[in-house]
Amino acid sequence: MRKLVLFMHVSLDGYASDLNGGLDWIPYNEELEKYAEEVVAEVGAPVYGRTTYRMMEGYWPTMLDNPDASVHEMEHARWLQDVQKIVISGTMDKAEWDNTILIKENIAEQIKELKEQPGKNLVIFGSPGAAKTLLELGLIDEFLLTICPVVLGSGKSVFEGSEKVKLKLLSSRTFKSGIIATRYELEK
Repeated sequence: MRKLVLFMHVSLDGYASDLNGGLDWIPYNEELEKYAEEVVAEVGAPVYGRTTYRMMEGYWPTMLDNPDASVHEMEHARWLQDVQKIVISGTMDKAEWDNTILIKENIAEQIKELKEQPGKNLVIFGSPGAAKTLLELGLIDEFLLTICPVVLGSGKSVFEGSEKVKLKLLSSRTFKSGIIATRYELEK
């Protein structure tokens, strides 16, 4: 059975973005890029909320024809074009990006069905709103959190207002940038 894994960059005070959805506080560099590639290698299907899906849909297909795209960007764009994608949104009527499944209702049932299929894990990329919904439904099995050395003071949080969630640390490592990459599993 596949797991549903949350992969998210968070500030030291637990925010996934600033109040405007900005992510410019994440010290993205080659080390973090390599870690993200490790995470992508274990993904069977990326899961997005509407906002993150629209952002990804608007950017990555343009890299396929961009002569200035790096090797990493081209490889990631090809992977995203071919992989099955899942978007969770109650407001979208359809998802037009190739190989995308739109889940509008019965989220718990549909995610459970997808988890029962063979293959690599389902991984939520960012998407704090969708992640919060999936957390509240008790569907997230693991948390890959990259904790960035910055305090935002406010922003969008997956965990704010949630019931207590007990996690067990499976691994952690510290990057030169001060980011701590952690992997937790849900304690049941």
